[in-house]
Parts: sequence; structure tokens; C-alpha cells
Amino acid sequence: MINKMTGLLGLLLLGTTWTALAAPPGSGTELRGPHDQQRALDAALAAIVDDPVHPLASLSVLAIRQGKVSYQQQFGYRHIGATPADSLPVTPATLFRIASVSKMMTTLGLMRLVEQGKLSLDQDVGIYLGFSLRNPHFPQQAVTLRSLLSHTSSLRDTGGYAWGPERSLRDVFTAGGDSMWDHAAAPGSYFTYSNLNWGVIGTVMEKVTGERFDLLMRRLLLDPLDVRGGYHPAAFSADEVANTATLYRKRTLDTEQWRPASPWIAQVDDFHQRPPAAPAGLERYVIGSNATVFSPTGGLRISAAGLGTVMQMLLDGGRHQGKQLLQPASIALMFGRQWQLAPDAHNGDSERGLYRTWGLGNQQFDAQAGQGNGLVEGASFTAVGHLGDAYGLVSAFVLDVKNKNGMVMLVGGTGSDPERYPGTYSAMGRSEELILTTLYRGAIDKHE
Repeated sequence: MINKMTGLLGLLLLGTTWTALAAPPGSGTELRGPHDQQRALDAALAAIVDDPVHPLASLSVLAIRQGKVSYQQQFGYRHIGATPADSLPVTPATLFRIASVSKMMTTLGLMRLVEQGKLSLDQDVGIYLGFSLRNPHFPQQAVTLRSLLSHTSSLRDTGGYAWGPERSLRDVFTAGGDSMWDHAAAPGSYFTYSNLNWGVIGTVMEKVTGERFDLLMRRLLLDPLDVRGGYHPAAFSADEVANTATLYRKRTLDTEQWRPASPWIAQVDDFHQRPPAAPAGLERYVIGSNATVFSPTGGLRISAAGLGTVMQMLLDGGRHQGKQLLQPASIALMFGRQWQLAPDAHNGDSERGLYRTWGLGNQQFDAQAGQGNGLVEGASFTAVGHLGDAYGLVSAFVLDVKNKNGMVMLVGGTGSDPERYPGTYSAMGRSEELILTTLYRGAIDKHE
């Protein structure tokens, strides 16, 4: 863990080290060796974390260059006590609730079931669920896994997207009626980001396997890669619980006022105050009725190193330690373009340009400045992957398959209002832009 610096010194270091990291060979300002580069990158990232106006509670990052891990580091605290002496640092093994990056991990499990012939991307999902799932405004158009994975299903989050073990999705959709659906767009025709899609996907996965979602994802993805964590923290070991990051904001819970100079306020996963507990009534849960209990959409706890293992598997054509987890054809299908924003934007809600192209459970990022979905400032980093944002957590899992490069970013808490600190070249926040650009320059596009 990097010792925290004063905010002013951190900001000064950010400017000097960023310049050095980007300096061309022979300019006289480039860094001399790998240890100098490591220290400079450490200092630049620490400066972003310690910004006194826009502080971050914690940060865990990993970079892959040409298929190999080129950098990984942690900053800040997984648990913030009354004093620094009472606080616990982030470690390489710290698990973070990674928000919507979980969707991409769920998709990897789903693709294994597709390979095994248990699921078809173009089948009416009602066949799997055991009840009809049709938009009442377009009853002749089937909802498929392909439309769910590409956010073109016409399902909407306005009626909610998570329920307890006592509810079934069949009952939820019956009671929710029109609130669950787009009134104007048929399935397959219009992109709107919807968390509910993944609740349906997880329930379909349970239905065809007869396995509870959290255990199924351990079998399909985490255990074969020997990665710790999971979608059900109540089942974690004592060591995993102790090394799970609490997510923070400097925002009051009652008035939603941001106070960057005030103490951090725990949002979720404060397991030092209260150990994780299983959802009430879980012992009566019926497998295949409602996988939102385990949050396929955002509930995976995993470390940056664990995500790095997943990323290396994808960059190695689906192989891990000599074993084929996913076929290259499945990865190519997953990363193929399923939806693209039309020039007049008539076919989707891009959310300020953030969503311009989508695959199966993954976002596609281009390198064009000013498009809204670029990742790195002033660099050609075209990638696929996913972003996440919930409870103060900001995450990124992005990879350039062609060049075998990638980045993982897990921020464990934001201290200022993201709306007041927007990005300058994308629809991300400025802190995320700074982290990804600094990490790319210092660990991927570095000069040998």
C-alpha cells in the first residue's frame, strides 16, 4: 500500500510524472528504467487518490501489456476507521463489489452454457423460464438472450430490478405490468441500458442448470480460474470477509449533500460493523424463480488481480493454465457488434455518448476524441469491456484483444459529486479519466 501524500504534493507530482511517463525517447525527460517508471506511476496515481477536492477512498488497479501483467498497485483503505491507525489498507487480495462489471462476468458464464448447448441466444426466453415473457405492446415479438445481452430487449428498470427470495419473476412481471416495458420500442429495435435484463439472464441460467446462481458462477467461472470472491458474500470465508472493501461516499445519506472535507460515510459492505448475512428467507428460495437475489447485474465481489486473471484468459483465446475455458469462437461472438448507435441516434439512448456500440454483455469503446466513449486521452486505445458505478464504487474492465493489452480499475469510494467533476473527453467522470489515462501511459504505452 502506498503511503498517502498531501494533496498539494500529490497534484504537483501528477503533473511532473505524467509528463515524464509520456515523454518520447531522447527528449531528456524520459524515465531511465523500470523502477523509475514504477515509482512515477505510483506517485501519479497516488496524487489522483489524494486530491483534496476530489478524494478517493481507495484504488486498486492492474494493467496487462502484450498479454502479461505489467503493473498492479493498491492505494488507500478498504476500511476507514476513526484514525489512520484504525484503518485497514487495500491489499492485492482485497475484494470489491464491482457493480456493473459483474454483468460481463455473468455473460462469460452464460457463454459457457451456450457452448454446452444448454442455451440458444435466439430462443424465446419464455421457453426457458416456463412462463411467457413478452412486451404487452409488441406481443408477437419474442425476447431473446441476444436482445437481453445487447440491452435491446425493451425491458425497463422503472418497475425495479431486484427482489427478495420470496418473490418470483413470474409474479413480478404479472404485478408490474406496463411499468416493466418500453411502450414505443419493440424487442430488438432500440438500445436502453437496463439492469433488469441480467436478472432475467441469471434466472434463465438457474432454470436450465438447476443450480443456484451464485454456486453456478463459481462452477462456471471462478473455480476454474482459481479466483476468490463471488456473488454471495454470506458464503465467504472469514479471510475473504475481512478483506472485502467497504464502499464509501462523502455524501450524507439523508440529504445527499456532498462534503469532500468531511469524513467518509460507509454505503455498502461495511462488514467490520456487521458481517454479511444471507437474504431473509433464502432457505426457502426456489432455484430458477428469481436470480436477482444474487445480483447478476452488479453483485460480484472480486479483486483486481482476480479480474486480471479473467482478462488474461480472454486475451489467451479462452485458455487458462493449459485448459480451454471458452472457445475462441465464443469470445469472438461475444465481442462482435450487436448494436450500434445510428447517426441520428434514433435507435437508442446513448446517455451522453457513453453507449455507442454494444456486443453480447460488453460495451465497445473507440479511440475517437469527443465521441463520449473513449477511454484514454490522446491515445488510440480501442477496447471492449464494461464499466461500473454504484454506492461510490467506480470500476472498469477494458481490453484491447488485438494487441493483448488491458486495464482493471476499482475505486472504492468517491468524495465529491461526480456531476460537479465531469470528464473532459468522455462521459466518464474526471477521476476515472485521469486514472485510466495515467495507467495506460505508464504501464501499457511505456517506452522501453
